[in-house]
Amino acid sequence: MQSILVTGGAGFIGSNLCDYLIGKDYKVLCLDNLLTGSKGNIGELLKNPNFEFIDMDVTKPLDKLKGKQVDYIFHLASPASPIDYQNYSEETLLTNSMGTIEMLKLAKKIGAKILIASTSEIYGDPLEHPQKESYYGNVNTFGPRSCYDESKRFAEAATYVYLHKYGVDARVIRIFNTYGPRMKKDDGRVVSNFINESLADNSINIDGDGTQTRSFCYISDMITGICAAMFSDNTKGEIFNLGNSDEYTIKYLAEKIIKLTGSKSEIKYMGTFRKDDPMRRQPDISKAKKVLDWEPKVSLDEGLQKTIEYYKSL
Repeated sequence: MQSILVTGGAGFIGSNLCDYLIGKDYKVLCLDNLLTGSKGNIGELLKNPNFEFIDMDVTKPLDKLKGKQVDYIFHLASPASPIDYQNYSEETLLTNSMGTIEMLKLAKKIGAKILIASTSEIYGDPLEHPQKESYYGNVNTFGPRSCYDESKRFAEAATYVYLHKYGVDARVIRIFNTYGPRMKKDDGRVVSNFINESLADNSINIDGDGTQTRSFCYISDMITGICAAMFSDNTKGEIFNLGNSDEYTIKYLAEKIIKLTGSKSEIKYMGTFRKDDPMRRQPDISKAKKVLDWEPKVSLDEGLQKTIEYYKSL
């Protein structure tokens, strides 16, 4: 049985990935220091003999991994929501820099295939639309989001070095807005915010005038995309945008969620935009379609309905 290491495995995307991999008969080592992840996300998995949780920080020496077989490494560890990475700005910097280096070193040492999770945030407030993998981005290196944006850009640069200097079998994915069950209620992302405010009939506050856009990928689609990037042939040294290419305004999203929840919530526009918040965000996923034979299947309505039911159940 092949063994897989998932860093950040108790987080939103990480725990859903662990579920999927266990279902595919892999042995899974879930590494997480629970800074923003939760043991509640992996509660059922802890009962599975093929699953092991390791409480560890990826920036520290990897003593707890000594002697363990690892064939694949999914490096997902990092605070990822704006609230989390601004509350844990230094930890975010270190996880995406030192933590990524540690994982690349491990992959080099043991000959494992590795996938580095980057982000659409490396494009900053893009001047190209939609964003292709070849776009270099428009990023502020000295601002409230730079701890995340720039450390992820460093992670990509580190991956390039280990790929070309040592021949490490590495690939990079750039994750666009993803939503679904196990997102924290208070993580500051628009989908979780809007759903929970709607369920409580509270007002929904929108930065600016709501014309900024995002593209929303349901978690099950993201997981199959991540696995396609790791397990498909000819992905060594490649970068893939993973996300849903359907683009919506934030105003439309709020109105849609109010309708789906049957809420009495009212929308309030705050008039100002947050510093460095991208005005448009839409992935060009033509490369993932061609190379990975992957594209999202879950519609916004279906995904939102499943996410609403999840929050109702909490």
